[in-house]
Amino acid sequence: MMALDDSMAEQNNSNPAAAAPSESLVLTEADLEKRALGWAHTARFRTTASQLDQLPQTELPEIAFVGRSNAGKSTAINTLTQQKRLAFASKTPGRTQHINLFDLGPKIIPNAIFADLPGYGYAAVARGAKLRWQKVMADYLDVRRSLVGVVLMVDSRQGFTDLDQQLMSFVAPRVGNGSVKLLVLLTKADKLNRSEAATALASAQAVLGEITTDEADVGVALFSALKKQGIGDAAMVLHSWVHER
Repeated sequence: MMALDDSMAEQNNSNPAAAAPSESLVLTEADLEKRALGWAHTARFRTTASQLDQLPQTELPEIAFVGRSNAGKSTAINTLTQQKRLAFASKTPGRTQHINLFDLGPKIIPNAIFADLPGYGYAAVARGAKLRWQKVMADYLDVRRSLVGVVLMVDSRQGFTDLDQQLMSFVAPRVGNGSVKLLVLLTKADKLNRSEAATALASAQAVLGEITTDEADVGVALFSALKKQGIGDAAMVLHSWVHER
């Protein structure tokens, strides 16, 4: 398990095209970032579902976005895709209780899906609704066949809460065996000074070390939608999850 910058450097070094002597085959990091952001920008709404069995069965690789209701998940999705209202950010946290799917890639033949799962942990949501959505998310992360990666949004000022760690436990077996990749984005990083940011990153790496194995692909990065910090690197990681399978 490593920080995102280290992970991207390792991917570039292991890419035969990046190591080839022919300049025509070499893509700079700026090229890779532009390509990944362009791909993310193609995201468009596909469908919504309130139950797992209402989701379409598809062979397309699926990347799920999860996080607490106030962790900035919708804002992060909108920033990654460079769209203002792709992911609905309710003024009342915890109000949105559906799984929303978005297609990516060519309009006629999409090549991936983003799945925006409901935010969790908002105190005002009724207990019954909380338990129902906990079950839906647990089942989704455990059995969704097309799932290839999970992006977990964690407020950088709070670190992993008990609910964040509980959610990770749902997908930990699949992360551990390498069948599902995990990227943790420490959101609202613009609120931290340099020392606080380093501490937040180190603390997150320690938590993730508990579920990391030799087969696992786990990354963590500081992220700020406001300052556009970590946007390009995150897009490149998600792009690689789909296109380097």
